Amino acid sequence: MSDARPLHVGRPNLGPREVFDRYVDRIYSGGWLTNDGPLVRELEEEVAARTGVRHCVAMCNGTVALEIAVRALGLEGEVVVPAFTFVATAHALSWQGIRPVFADVDPRTHTLDPRSVEAVITPRTTGIIGVHLWGRPADVTGLQDVADRHGLALMFDAAHAFDCTAGGRPVGGAGRVEVFSFHATKFFNTFEGGALVTNDDELAHTARLMRNFGFAGYDTVVHPGTNGKMSEIAAAMGLTNLPGLDALIDANRAVHESYSRALADIPGVEVLQPDPLERSNFQYVVAVVEDGAEARDRAVAALHAEGVLARRYFWPGVHRMQPYASWDGPAPSVPVTEWVADRVVVLPAGPGVTPDDVSTVRRVIASAVDGAPTPDRPAAARR
Repeated sequence: MSDARPLHVGRPNLGPREVFDRYVDRIYSGGWLTNDGPLVRELEEEVAARTGVRHCVAMCNGTVALEIAVRALGLEGEVVVPAFTFVATAHALSWQGIRPVFADVDPRTHTLDPRSVEAVITPRTTGIIGVHLWGRPADVTGLQDVADRHGLALMFDAAHAFDCTAGGRPVGGAGRVEVFSFHATKFFNTFEGGALVTNDDELAHTARLMRNFGFAGYDTVVHPGTNGKMSEIAAAMGLTNLPGLDALIDANRAVHESYSRALADIPGVEVLQPDPLERSNFQYVVAVVEDGAEARDRAVAALHAEGVLARRYFWPGVHRMQPYASWDGPAPSVPVTEWVADRVVVLPAGPGVTPDDVSTVRRVIASAVDGAPTPDRPAAARR
């Protein structure tokens, strides 16, 4: 390895320290640490402009932003989500007494399949949460069509997709609301944070009330709420990082292309490619090991032994995690999710990855999967 430290998936992207220090000086001189401070408002304006929407409501993290978006939409009963996503997508519902119903994903994009969504809609369904995965947009048009025909609210978990596009437009304006995570491991971070973005004036107003205990003014509470506010120091980190995102995309793209070239000649290993018609942040290098879970897990273990901390995202699928795996009733029929979850490995990426690092990853993966039998891909995954 080129670095004595392990290579992690999601190593933080940090803007210039001197810029951050200037924002910290502003915080100290103003004495305003939280409660809708001037840096939070400035960040909200910049994010809204960058995503092409009227409103950005900054939050303490992406999960709270999901929960507030769900409440602001008035969702209840059942809401359809992909089985292949980070568990927070489902938890944001079940935490509020709403039942997530798991649908399958598209085998090419790993995002929610509108046909699978339609198959699990019941009279109790009130909404759909699509997920933009790996920076690749979900089928916004297809999901909106299903939502419209069934009278359902549509929102998106866009945790992976800041500064990406869907249909040539910035991610942020689809459905009723989209939610970003600004966690330290994401392409754009505020240390810890998140935001919901929307063109719905009433929803944005409600979300602002809900993130501050329902206060409208100093001593008037007009709505149920919680503490979802972003701090000034988190906003300072975000404002520090925003100007460097275009250069970061270029660096991420170079690393992604390096992996793609290096792994191209390994039989049964494919690096998932972004949609060439869309803008991607190239934050995630996702390899699919077609030989199956045994070969994938062997590769992950070998990489870890070399200090390359690759990850099995999102194994084994949310429907197989608790409490969902223990729920009564038939198990969800999600064959593509199960096929993908057994084969995906996410590799360390970003500007800190060197050509020597990529060579090490190539050598380890090639050795780990060499000679492994290749089980048949299910018909659903061959579409």
